[in-house]
Amino acid sequence: MLADIDVFITNYTMVDPEIYQLWIEGYSSTEAVTLLKQKPSMVGIQIEWITSDVLDHYRTYSLLERVLDNPAKLSEQPSFQLTPHNRSLIIEKYYSLDDSVAREIFGKKFNARNRKDLDEVAEKTGVRLKSCRRQFDNVKRIFKAVEEMPGNTAQNIRQLFVLPEELAQKYAAVVFIACMRFETCKRKLQYLYFGDFFECSQAIMTSWTYTYQHAGPDYYDTEMDKEFLLDLREIRYLLDKEKEIKCLVTMRLKPTMLERTYQEVDSNFRSYWRSIITIAINLHRTRELRQLFLELTERLIEPWKQNNWPKEQAALFLKCITQSVLDMEVPRDNQDIRCLWDRYMQVVTVCLLKMYHN
Repeated sequence: MLADIDVFITNYTMVDPEIYQLWIEGYSSTEAVTLLKQKPSMVGIQIEWITSDVLDHYRTYSLLERVLDNPAKLSEQPSFQLTPHNRSLIIEKYYSLDDSVAREIFGKKFNARNRKDLDEVAEKTGVRLKSCRRQFDNVKRIFKAVEEMPGNTAQNIRQLFVLPEELAQKYAAVVFIACMRFETCKRKLQYLYFGDFFECSQAIMTSWTYTYQHAGPDYYDTEMDKEFLLDLREIRYLLDKEKEIKCLVTMRLKPTMLERTYQEVDSNFRSYWRSIITIAINLHRTRELRQLFLELTERLIEPWKQNNWPKEQAALFLKCITQSVLDMEVPRDNQDIRCLWDRYMQVVTVCLLKMYHN
């Protein structure tokens, strides 16, 4: 009795970018065949051939998935011969991270219960459940691998998981937010996107962690500079300089502001000024640090929105208030105030402007 057998022999494992993308996005083989059949380039090709090709690729990718928990070893395993290009493609696509999914993962523990709740994330983001699970598992895997590693988090991720710089930076932001347990899930923060938190976390990691003034493998950019946060209490001194700072700020702002906006700043300066100072002097407390984004929203962003500030106006105000303190004369025993203020405001300015949506 004769049987038809299809045989294909090659030195290298074939990777079809289009089919692989469908697999990455969580489409079943049947759905992938349907989508491919609709393409103009597939006109005249029998459905059986498309189905056979898709099934073959899906089997290969499922087998490859078993070694993708450690991408660095992908080049060492003997089962699949891959060109450097295809190896990079497989790793980068497998560890791709949708901004919408990453936003929903923020603020949650990487445990089994939250993994079971990913159907809600899938429904909210429009990303297929299988893809959400892949991304959740990848985040959990990377977090466990690098959370206690000294040095630059993004660099550690690149070395361990062979990811491109931009993707490693995205994972580093997720790891940092998780390590510091920043509050990101409150209702008042739901308007913020992943990109907003990404920029904020990058600024904090650069300026408020131990890597700001120290280099080397013994320092973490996921550990806050506790001495700096404690020293920020000295900024309390600026509360008594309110009138002087207000004079400098309003003098700088008056030529560039609309009269109505200028009057609003003049009337509410004390509230804005004291909010900025109060946030600074309380950051040494763990709870206050975790509430940073919420504090910035409630104390500054919401009042600015209520008073119809355009984003450009907020940027100008922050620039003037920062420079006014730097230009102010301070006693010799308080010279550190300027450095503390500048380091503090570098981050606060980035966060406020990224979080301020007109």
